[in-house]
Amino acid sequence: MEKWFEASSTSIFAIAITCFVIYFLVFLFTRIVGKRSFAKMSSLDFAITIAIGSVIASTIILKNVSLIQGSVALLLLYLIQLIAARLRRIKAFKQLLDNTSLLLMDKTEILHHNLKKANVTEDDLKAKLREANVLNLSEVRAVVFESTGDISVLHTTDSTKELENWLLTDVDR
Repeated sequence: MEKWFEASSTSIFAIAITCFVIYFLVFLFTRIVGKRSFAKMSSLDFAITIAIGSVIASTIILKNVSLIQGSVALLLLYLIQLIAARLRRIKAFKQLLDNTSLLLMDKTEILHHNLKKANVTEDDLKAKLREANVLNLSEVRAVVFESTGDISVLHTTDSTKELENWLLTDVDR
């Protein structure tokens, strides 16, 4: 407990410099790799984000992790993210790396078995329908549990409009 308030001016200065450099590198690498690094996340994105946070904290606070080591670790994590983004273009890797989207409602039919798979309750579904300003279930064309965990509601008040099949191409039914 007595060491909580102890710090040399050298260690404070080192933490300050490390903090600024790491912050700049996170900014720079995110600009290079793209916003995907911190956007709606797949499982891989989440893991990378947690790892980046851990590297940042370790590099700034721990004395046995140098600025160079932390910078290299950050660079490698961003490279992994970039490689994963490229591999996602290949269908086999996309299936391996990403969660699949799941159809929760097909027009007015609630797909209870898919609600169960997605761990979504009917109350969650109702809340999303309300959020999308659905006034009547007949407006709903589809509700999709996206690979990011979001729920998308495709709806219209025009009863003559049909949903294009292309929008549900990779959605499990």
